[in-house]
Amino acid sequence: MPIDAAKAVSSEPRSTDLTWDHKDIQLYHLGLGAGIPATDPDELRYTLESKLQVLPSFATVAGGGMAAAGGLSAPGIDVNLAAVLHGGQKVTLHRPIPVKGKAVQSSTIPAVYDKGKAAVIVMRSEVTDDQGPLWTCDTQIFVRGEGGFGGERGPSDRLELPARAPDKTVEKPIREDQALLYRLSGDWNPLHADPEFAKLAGFDKPILHGLCSYGMTLKAIVDSVLDGDVTRVRSYTTRFAGVVFPGETLRIRIWQLDGKVQVSVTAAERDDAPVLADTVVEHS
Repeated sequence: MPIDAAKAVSSEPRSTDLTWDHKDIQLYHLGLGAGIPATDPDELRYTLESKLQVLPSFATVAGGGMAAAGGLSAPGIDVNLAAVLHGGQKVTLHRPIPVKGKAVQSSTIPAVYDKGKAAVIVMRSEVTDDQGPLWTCDTQIFVRGEGGFGGERGPSDRLELPARAPDKTVEKPIREDQALLYRLSGDWNPLHADPEFAKLAGFDKPILHGLCSYGMTLKAIVDSVLDGDVTRVRSYTTRFAGVVFPGETLRIRIWQLDGKVQVSVTAAERDDAPVLADTVVEHS
């Protein structure tokens, strides 16, 4: 069996050294569509090194690696990349991410869930530097065709949207080349670039990285609700509910609640097909 859940969960933590600087931050932000208009002072916070701040979702690509790749190489895990989809993501910030950093990432697999026709691999990465904890990433990877091994099904709670109109709606166009640019931050899965590989995975054409939609959404929330201040973000959670293609438009509906915002993200051109669900940003 490609997945040995007991072996994966009991394996020792894997440590990885992470380093990054302003170029990595700028490339990541550009991969999310930052910099339009190029001279807008609000956009220069994401693109100009002398004014740079770090969007907290950068934690998912810091060091040029990705938590998903680390988890898929863990003991007991041997899966076909064409069967892999990102299921969910949470980033918890312990303090603002510095523009230049050197840190250690410790990765574990707390659980592997059996969904019948699929498996869900749960990964946790805790990142610290010489000043202490920086962030924690919790990642869920959905692997089609790998269920049925008799494990626990795991939680399946869903978050209901508020029973009122959203406080804000933001639309973000996705450039045709956005996936090609975003993947330069470290997610090299050919599903997002190679049409032939995408067809093997059951898609008509390459899809946008779920984490690109994730980052685009957080930027929209920071800019429209948090006064452009990335340091106000405490945590950011989502479930990847559907795919989105380069060239489409993300429709981001935002409900402002006490100390947090709840978000729904859909593909505008496909009758609001779900993209991100169960999405919450906790903030100061």
